[in-house]
Amino acid sequence: MAAGSLNLDMRCSDVRAAHPDQWLVIEALEARTEDRRRIVDRIAVVENCPDGANALRRYRELHRDHRDRELYFVNTDNSVLDIEELLWTGIRSGDAPHHSR
Repeated sequence: MAAGSLNLDMRCSDVRAAHPDQWLVIEALEARTEDRRRIVDRIAVVENCPDGANALRRYRELHRDHRDRELYFVNTDNSVLDIEELLWTGIRSGDAPHHSR
């Protein structure tokens, strides 16, 4: 968990109540897919950010360093998390094999 962690194991409504109209980086602790949408049941608030640009920057940093974690950046002013599941085909640059010359 990042040093700036604020709260663990909350539900979406709890997060919105505790952090009204704020940009957050969150981690899905428990989630499922229904009709190509991610339904997040339990959330950990990883970091509170001053604005959307900083939330995106921090999300990218954390995602780069912790690819095994299901991270998102959100604004709690939104009443629901609407996360479309995208299927990735291909090789990510960090996963590609490196050849010595």
